[in-house]
Amino acid sequence: MLKIAPLALLDHYLGISRLLAGQLDFRSAIKAVGAEVSHIIPHDHLDVCITMVNGKYHTAYETGLDTAWGEHAPAPICNSPIRSLLWGEVDQMITPDARVDQRFHFEDAFTRPIFEHNLRSRIHVPLKVEGEVIGALSCSSHQVAFYSAEDVANACSVADLLSPYFFALRAADQAKQSAIVEAEARAREEGLRLGALNLTEALERERQRIGMDLHDQTLADLTRLSRRLDRLMNDEEVPGDALEPLARSLQHCMQDLREIIEEAKPSVLQLFGFAQAVENHLDRSLRDTGGETRWELVDETDGMIDTLDKTLRIALFRIAQEAINNAARHAQAGHISVRLRSQALGVVIEVWDDGRGMTRPQRRSGGGIDNMMTRARLISAKFTIGPCREGKGTVVRVQLPVGPAKSKSAGDIP
Repeated sequence: MLKIAPLALLDHYLGISRLLAGQLDFRSAIKAVGAEVSHIIPHDHLDVCITMVNGKYHTAYETGLDTAWGEHAPAPICNSPIRSLLWGEVDQMITPDARVDQRFHFEDAFTRPIFEHNLRSRIHVPLKVEGEVIGALSCSSHQVAFYSAEDVANACSVADLLSPYFFALRAADQAKQSAIVEAEARAREEGLRLGALNLTEALERERQRIGMDLHDQTLADLTRLSRRLDRLMNDEEVPGDALEPLARSLQHCMQDLREIIEEAKPSVLQLFGFAQAVENHLDRSLRDTGGETRWELVDETDGMIDTLDKTLRIALFRIAQEAINNAARHAQAGHISVRLRSQALGVVIEVWDDGRGMTRPQRRSGGGIDNMMTRARLISAKFTIGPCREGKGTVVRVQLPVGPAKSKSAGDIP
């Protein structure tokens, strides 16, 4: 304990107040006043811990020594060696040797810095604003039985000086975090609004395409069949060989309708799973290439994708479907590969081809790439498209973070 004259003590308190002015964050504030506090309470380690508003976590800011307490932020208050002080159960804590004081050592207490940095004699006093404990001021010395009751009284006076300033910093930090969260929420809302608009336009184009397919192909075939049936109805006797072309044409119409329906609703995905649906689409998309394009599917997810929400699975399948279509129709590829992977952060789908690559650096608005990007954005997935590492062909990659929040969706994405 230092013997300090009252006027000198007052000068140090005023010095702390001056040093706090202009400090805009907790860490710089405690480092700014550390030397001045040492004139009042000598210490080898000084820290303040600030509790969060929810009362469950706290963050430590240190000077003198950098310990694991300052590295683990935020940390649960229930694991703090001074939790009884932070919970308001005691008014102060002083110990001649924290290494052996059982108040600091309980199950799951994070006391490692006490031993690593030989923090033996310790003082802990609360930071209070209007009776509420918002944190604690802690002074530690390597010496045993270094502090006295007078040091505790001086620490309380220093804490009274620091409390209003740290309370204001905490309020400013909370306001900043709230502003960030609100801005992110607005950005997500706007992104979803634009994404939904783009998807609606894409769906309208898809409906128009289906309508044209039905009009130009299936309806035209059915019209020809109807006229042939009208002619046959005028014959009293219809030979069997005259009906055979009609049956064959009906089979073609039914097959066309099945393909249109398959494009509109991925029933294979629902019945047999994601990997089987992708494999089925690969086979069907490349069937008309005359066998010139080879393909492979590598599934390393162990069925993880099939455990996702239906909306997420359909969106991922539509992205893979569009990527495969682009590779099959436009890339002039000799090989198309689809790889499904699971990672700690989620699932990854990659569609790779060895074709001619992206010939235009700027994508056309409203095209297939736009649709894939929109679908990815709507499910909060990361979408990238670009050249392969080898410099030949194109790779489409979509990564979906998997967590509890990702399984909640407003509705199915068609």
